[in-house]
Amino acid sequence: MDNIRQQKTANLIKKELAEIFLFDGPNVYDCMITVTKTVVSKDLSIARSYLSIFNAEDNDLVIKIVRNNIKDIRFRLGQKTKNQLRVIPQLEFFIDDSLDYIENIENLLKQ
Repeated sequence: MDNIRQQKTANLIKKELAEIFLFDGPNVYDCMITVTKTVVSKDLSIARSYLSIFNAEDNDLVIKIVRNNIKDIRFRLGQKTKNQLRVIPQLEFFIDDSLDYIENIENLLKQ
């Protein structure tokens, strides 16, 4: 069970990452990226973010590019949250495929 500090940190990181991807998405990644969920470890050292990727031909390629840019993303996150977080957590990114799963279920129900 998450404590309040973990939840607040996760929400802050989610909000700031969403802003970073909002401005960089069309220019750097040629698609729209949204942060659907962020989970922070108990010691606040690792943040796992789940990304939903729209208008991309290959989601795996986009997530690979995002993972290659982790240092830059973490640096920019640190600049935005320097007054709120003491230590910027290590970032991990995963594809959130829940929308694809829901769409698949809806298609199966229509048949």
